[in-house]
Amino acid sequence: MENIAVTRADYVDGLSLRVFFSDKTSRVIDFGEFIDRHPHPQYNKYRKPSLFRQFTIRCGNLIWGKHADLSFPIEALHSGDLEYCD
Repeated sequence: MENIAVTRADYVDGLSLRVFFSDKTSRVIDFGEFIDRHPHPQYNKYRKPSLFRQFTIRCGNLIWGKHADLSFPIEALHSGDLEYCD
């Protein structure tokens, strides 16, 4: 994927964000399904919306946690297909 980056993300509800990309596209992504399919203490804490909302954008990527506890490939975010991450 050619230099596409996350430029902004807005909380929608639950475990969903509207993610904006440098190619001027955006999509709503529900991260809850991924977290439910991959139970792990590193991910489970982000089931709580108050923690889920504490994401940051670093180097064009969406990151949760100080040490990138949860992050996704840009290709998966851009396509909206988190199955790619399985």
